[in-house]
Amino acid sequence: MTKPTRDIRNEGRAWGKGEALERFVLTPEKTELVRGRLLDHAKDRETLLGLLLENLGADRVVQLGDPEVWRAAVAKLPR
Repeated sequence: MTKPTRDIRNEGRAWGKGEALERFVLTPEKTELVRGRLLDHAKDRETLLGLLLENLGADRVVQLGDPEVWRAAVAKLPR
């Protein structure tokens, strides 16, 4: 099974029938705390975050934390 392309939108969304299983199999088998971080590998954390971002949507995610942190991160993106 190939890794699906992330489809992060402003509005969160449920996965459709044709995409739910291919995404679900990417979730970790178990949640673990290693040296103060969820999951042992950054790639696993990034994969899980991408899945959650698809479900929550960008509009909701940027409401978490300080808006200035989000603005600063976006300002660092290449044009």
